[in-house]
Amino acid sequence: MEIGCVLPHHEIGSDPGAIRAFAQGAEELGMTHLLAYDHVVGVDRNRPGGFEGPYDSNTQFHEPFVLFGFMAACTTTIEFASAIIILPQRQTVLAAKQAAEVAILSDNRFVMGIGVGWNDVEYDALNEEFGNRGKRQEEQVDLMRRLWTEDVFSYDGEYHHFEHACIAPRPSQSIPILFGGSAPALLDRAARLGDGWFPLGTPNDKSAARIAEMKQAREAAGKSWDGFEIRAQAQYAGGDPDRWRGHAQKWADLGATHIAIATHNAGDTDVDGHLARIAEYQAAIAD
Repeated sequence: MEIGCVLPHHEIGSDPGAIRAFAQGAEELGMTHLLAYDHVVGVDRNRPGGFEGPYDSNTQFHEPFVLFGFMAACTTTIEFASAIIILPQRQTVLAAKQAAEVAILSDNRFVMGIGVGWNDVEYDALNEEFGNRGKRQEEQVDLMRRLWTEDVFSYDGEYHHFEHACIAPRPSQSIPILFGGSAPALLDRAARLGDGWFPLGTPNDKSAARIAEMKQAREAAGKSWDGFEIRAQAQYAGGDPDRWRGHAQKWADLGATHIAIATHNAGDTDVDGHLARIAEYQAAIAD
């Protein structure tokens, strides 16, 4: 498995020097990839009617496309992965343009993880429909891949329509698209349309069953499992070397190709502290 890390999105703060230092420090540690999460707006829990969810208006998220463009200029080898971009709440062609620019500026060091999200208030704020987000996502993937690889063309889908247009510049190769989530419909889309999967859970029987489902769906679609990536995450918080090794080994046994170390929610620290946590975890699972 390739070892990467997760940007501590809230705890890293908004100092560009700290963000630069984290990206460069992760690269110096030998991390092969760096993950960033995505939310555009947060919701006040005290609003009329209340709000329930893991994140709210007090949680910071850096915008992944802009973030990765900045980090690309600060690094040379580390790969950037969105885990995940909530694609249906974004305009498809604009997202394709932004992703293309990140791929160009990073010399193809960008992997686009996508999902459908859970926050209907966020969809409202972005003027996109929440109820059909899964169906739209499938068409979005088809359109983006064409925009990344084709010159002028016309598109007449269920949700997207235009004539004789394209984006330019385009990346020198199509951007890998991985799906994040665990719903049956999502797993089916990941198998049929994706280059891989970002699991949300732990390496247990449920994850094994989901991988088996995707293998079966991929085979039914006439696609090889070879090259299909499974990019897991691992939490530093609450663990120790034995627990970290066991967790990583379970993912490896399930066929995970990547694992990213998440160091947030483990107590107050600075950039050097997050990098030290990564190094500690890395050393524990190096075998």
